[in-house]
Amino acid sequence: MKVYFVGAGPGDPELLTLKAHRLLKKCECCIWAGSLVNPELLELLPKNAEVHDSAGMSLDEIISVIKNAWERNLSIVRLHTGDPSIFGAIAEQMIRLDALDIPYDVVPGVSSFQAAAAALNAELTMPEVSQTIILSRVAGRTPVPETQELENLAATRATLCLFLSMGDLAKTCVRLSAFYGVDCPAAVIYKASWPEQKIIRSSLKNLAQKASEQGITKTAMVVVGPSLAPSVDYVSKLYDRSFSHGYRKGKA
Repeated sequence: MKVYFVGAGPGDPELLTLKAHRLLKKCECCIWAGSLVNPELLELLPKNAEVHDSAGMSLDEIISVIKNAWERNLSIVRLHTGDPSIFGAIAEQMIRLDALDIPYDVVPGVSSFQAAAAALNAELTMPEVSQTIILSRVAGRTPVPETQELENLAATRATLCLFLSMGDLAKTCVRLSAFYGVDCPAAVIYKASWPEQKIIRSSLKNLAQKASEQGITKTAMVVVGPSLAPSVDYVSKLYDRSFSHGYRKGKA
C-alpha cells in the first residue's frame, strides 16, 4: 500500500488522467486542496471515503491524517491541483513520509499552464521565435532566488508562464516591458478549463488594466511572449517539403 500524490488537473474533470480516476474510485482517505481543486472530482470517491480539505490544514495536520490512515491500512490519495510537481508543495510532505517510512508515488496531471495554452489556442514554442518555456512566479510573501528574478528570466525573451502572480500585475508588466517591449502580446487566463474561464488578450501595456476591469485578482495564469502572436512567416522545418529527416526525403 502506498500514498498517492495525484495531480487533479487544471479544473475540467475530463482532463483527469485515467490513473488518477482509478485511484480516486478506490480511495478510502482523500486529502484534497479544497481552495483549488474542482469539487466535482470528489464525486468519484466511494461514499464511505474519508475526505479532508487541506486548505485549512497545516503540514503537521496533513501528515498526521496520512499517518493515521496509513496505520489503518487505508488507500490514500493526496489530491493536488494541476500537476503536483509545479508549485505543489509536495517535497516537504514526501520528506516527512520518508522519515516515517511511508512509501508513496506521484501521479502527474495536466498543468494549468497547459490548460491556459489550450484556452488560447497557442503553441508556446514557435520556430525561430521561442524554443523555451519558463514556468515561474514573481516574488511575494514567498521570495525567489536572486538569479531567478523576473528581469533575469525576461532577458531570455522566452515564452513566460507566471503562476501565482496576479498580486501586482501592473508592476510586473512594467518590469517585463523593458525586455519584451510594451507591445508584446500577453494574456491572463482565469481558471483555465473551468466553466467560468475568462481569457484576456492584450499587449503588456494594457494587460493589467484589462484584468482589473474584469475583477481578476487570483487563480489566473499570466502568459507573455511573441509566440502568442504567430506570423505566417514562421514555419517549422518538420513539415517543410524540402526538409529531409529519418522518415522523409525532402523534395526540391
